[in-house]
Amino acid sequence: MASNDHRAGNSPNTIEQARFERGSGGGSDPAKGSTGTTSKDGAPVQSVDRAITVLEILAQHGEAGVTEIAAELGVHKSTAFRLVGALERRGLVEQPGLRGKYQLGFGIIRLAGAMAAGLDLTQQSRRVCEDLAADLGETVNIAIPSGDMVINIDQVRGASAVVSQNWIGRQNPLHSTSSGKVLLAFMPKSDQRRVLRGHLEEVTPSTITDPELLRAELDEITERGFATAVEELEVGLNAVAAPVRGLTGEVVAAVSASGPSYRMEEDKLLALGETVLKAAEEISTRMGHMPAA
Repeated sequence: MASNDHRAGNSPNTIEQARFERGSGGGSDPAKGSTGTTSKDGAPVQSVDRAITVLEILAQHGEAGVTEIAAELGVHKSTAFRLVGALERRGLVEQPGLRGKYQLGFGIIRLAGAMAAGLDLTQQSRRVCEDLAADLGETVNIAIPSGDMVINIDQVRGASAVVSQNWIGRQNPLHSTSSGKVLLAFMPKSDQRRVLRGHLEEVTPSTITDPELLRAELDEITERGFATAVEELEVGLNAVAAPVRGLTGEVVAAVSASGPSYRMEEDKLLALGETVLKAAEEISTRMGHMPAA
């Protein structure tokens, strides 16, 4: 993404934005109702619609200035500034120079790539997950990172699953699940340190919230190749997970098996972990990963 350093100076855009924010020459913003974002017509939803339209404008024209964007949206320049600013902070648009023109940012590619990878991942892993669920009789999930969370994108229930719980789309903290701990263990060290410095929520009494204890467990995970979770997300639920690697060897997802603690007992998790690890390696091969000889 382009550097934001130029905004610290008195670029034309900065001066113009400051002028509009002070209200000089602009008057009231026609896009706002008298009640601001709490207007009856649902201003937050309207803002989302406008932000998406900004992306469509830039996709159509390649680049555009705030004046052009405001004109196409039919809003005041200050509104356009706010919309573009929010999108820029998310990396969805960027300003490659000082000409006041915006274009789509690399954040768009990241989102599109995540969707494409997710679709390919579920296709390539489905048969392996079905076989693993049939073998273990437990629920098998595929999960990917989502910021500082982990999100499940596919699920297969085993014959022994007693609760028809749908985990697809559910987000959980990285440190509280076996899948999340796998992703945390294999992510870049700088990102790992940032997560460990943050707030580690105590989801259950068994959740590991001590950064040093968690760091030690992450080292064990990288050494043996899989993670376990003993009632760390839900009381009475245990799980094991192993990393799924992409074409270049990076960990792109985790495959996990979970079940009630009375069946997936703690002393059985290491043996189950080896089984899940083999499944993860098969999915990785299907994703194009070639392990070193």
